[in-house]
Amino acid sequence: MSMLTHRLQVLLDPAGYRRLADEARRRGVPIARLVRDALDATYGSGSPAQRRAADKILGAERMEVPDIEALRAELDEARASRA
Repeated sequence: MSMLTHRLQVLLDPAGYRRLADEARRRGVPIARLVRDALDATYGSGSPAQRRAADKILGAERMEVPDIEALRAELDEARASRA
């Protein structure tokens, strides 16, 4: 994590604070960590190009996953043909 240099004050209602405090206690992390994680999850922590790439990957159609042994055989064959 980069060096933290900016302070932010946010006012919450008691129920919202209680939810954060309970979750922080459950995870064993400070409330501030939950807030930073939520910001990263909501707005991303990468560049716009990285976010577009991730959106494209996550939005791709589902595809069949090959049998692992068949995939290994195909890779071995491809490697052998390069030698």
